[in-house]
Amino acid sequence: MAGERILVVNDDGIHAEGIALLEGIARTFSDDVWVVAPEFEQSGTSHSLSLTQPLRLRQVDERKYAVRGSPTDCVILACRNILADRLPTIVLSGINRGANLADDVTYSGTIAAAIEGTLLGIRSIALSQVFGRREDPVKWHTAEQFAPKVLARLLALPLDRGVFLNVNFPDVDPDAVRGIRVTRQGQRTLQQVEVHERIDARGFPYFWLGFRNVVGESPEDTDVGAVTAGFVSVTPLHCNLTHDASSNAVARSLEG
Repeated sequence: MAGERILVVNDDGIHAEGIALLEGIARTFSDDVWVVAPEFEQSGTSHSLSLTQPLRLRQVDERKYAVRGSPTDCVILACRNILADRLPTIVLSGINRGANLADDVTYSGTIAAAIEGTLLGIRSIALSQVFGRREDPVKWHTAEQFAPKVLARLLALPLDRGVFLNVNFPDVDPDAVRGIRVTRQGQRTLQQVEVHERIDARGFPYFWLGFRNVVGESPEDTDVGAVTAGFVSVTPLHCNLTHDASSNAVARSLEG
């Protein structure tokens, strides 16, 4: 893919295992690969901008930078400053440690980086490696084996304006992957944000937010259903959140 300039971003941080893996994969497609990622983990920051504090930029290596900010900040800083001479032609976000399925896409910093790239007119793909229990090792070798194959096809695919792709690799070993499916965004049977209260050393309360997910039964044409069944899920998503089917009903309710 001569001539491509690839920007690699994530929300797990500049030193995450997944971004190192994705950088290596990106280099098989282009020799012009740049990494601009958060200095620290930014999971759950969604499409946030740092507007009330300055962004600090640290050069880690040649063509690799860490930003004290969100994934969205990273894409903007890369395109408006670091790579202002020639914009990237591709944004790859990930490979996230954990799923970005169903409702996750509204919280995910990984997805947000792909959204920002798309808003800037750049072909963007988010990639995530699903895993189950926290104590189990992440099956990075599954993403390592399948991401090059998936990207080789998707990077050659024409996309409509405002469309980006969300790829999730299942929590199975590579030889157990059943194939690749194009899916729609699903919905979890139950997703609750839990609040865990703690007491600090001075006796003051503080709180941790965490997710409690129960997937339940999901159709296999959804992203959740596909990865649960052992498939790589590829979901085309769109930045336009307008629900056109409701427009006429809303208009009628406002008449007069």
